[in-house]
Amino acid sequence: MADGPRVLHLITDPRHRGAQNLARDLHAELLRRGAPSALRALQPHADAPPDHDAPVLGPSRHHPATLRALRAAARQADVVVAHGSSTLQACAVGLLGTGVPFVYVNIGDPRHWTASLSRRLRVGAFLHRAAAVSAISDGARAVLLERFWLPAKRVRTIPNGRAAEAYRPAANAAERRDARAQLGLPPQGPVVAWIGALAPEKRPDLALAALDRLPDVHLALAGDGPLAGSFARTERAHFLGRLPDPGVLYRAADALLLTSDSEGVPGVLIEAALSELPVVATNVGWVGDVVLDGLTGALVRPGDPVALAEALGRVLAGDRAALGAAARAHALARFDLAVVTDSWQHLLEHVAPGR
Repeated sequence: MADGPRVLHLITDPRHRGAQNLARDLHAELLRRGAPSALRALQPHADAPPDHDAPVLGPSRHHPATLRALRAAARQADVVVAHGSSTLQACAVGLLGTGVPFVYVNIGDPRHWTASLSRRLRVGAFLHRAAAVSAISDGARAVLLERFWLPAKRVRTIPNGRAAEAYRPAANAAERRDARAQLGLPPQGPVVAWIGALAPEKRPDLALAALDRLPDVHLALAGDGPLAGSFARTERAHFLGRLPDPGVLYRAADALLLTSDSEGVPGVLIEAALSELPVVATNVGWVGDVVLDGLTGALVRPGDPVALAEALGRVLAGDRAALGAAARAHALARFDLAVVTDSWQHLLEHVAPGR
């Protein structure tokens, strides 16, 4: 579908994280299809790469200068797509009176980030300003409808997505050894990947506690965040920092571990599935949309390192090739970026005024 409405994708800051990654992928795919698309960030961030691709609008998320710049940028678009909770407030307030509609992309679990009544009421008021809300799961859509009394016709389920061609499995054992060598990982023995922000809600401590119960396994943790430097380095725990290309770690690993207390539908699970990597994950949010327990990996209750270790042991000792093949087939059918972008283009055409 060439051409289409002019779209402005708005992210909180230029870092490469969940909401920002989805925005970048959609922006790039729309451009590839010949559709007009732009990407902007509300504020800078010290951890963003210096050569980032998202021009910054102002000094902070809701600074008056930021909102004025947002209004000016929005006037060059037919519709704004707000990726992340900070962008919801910015659009609800900053776009008043412009006549430019916005679509809010909800990627997390609203039960987690609107736990208090005051925040729930405030977020609900902002959500009612949106022309449409995109939920990444039918379960998330049901929560949004019930929790914020949104009109059903304005909330659509559009899954998270990743470009299948960007994530491929290791072709053979030699390529797996090469990937491990690039990352300084041992050439032999099981390696489990953990990818995400080193932040309290992601629970890297649980990953390390599970590792203590698996004496022959190495754990490779990729990411940065407020807990970076808080954990002791050991012979079997490898802290890799933020990787510019996580694909090399997927090709190096035998399984992926996700230990979060709260999630929506994490992109890292889709990337791992496309890379034919089985996953052991805490059963939070809508993780089960990607990880099919017993078919593509294992789901366990949150906060339990013993259950995580037992599930990892079963996956590593089982038929990882079959689990990985099933994971990729499931991801291709539901989470391939080409399929997801088709849904987005239909929504944007519906929301843009006069189209």
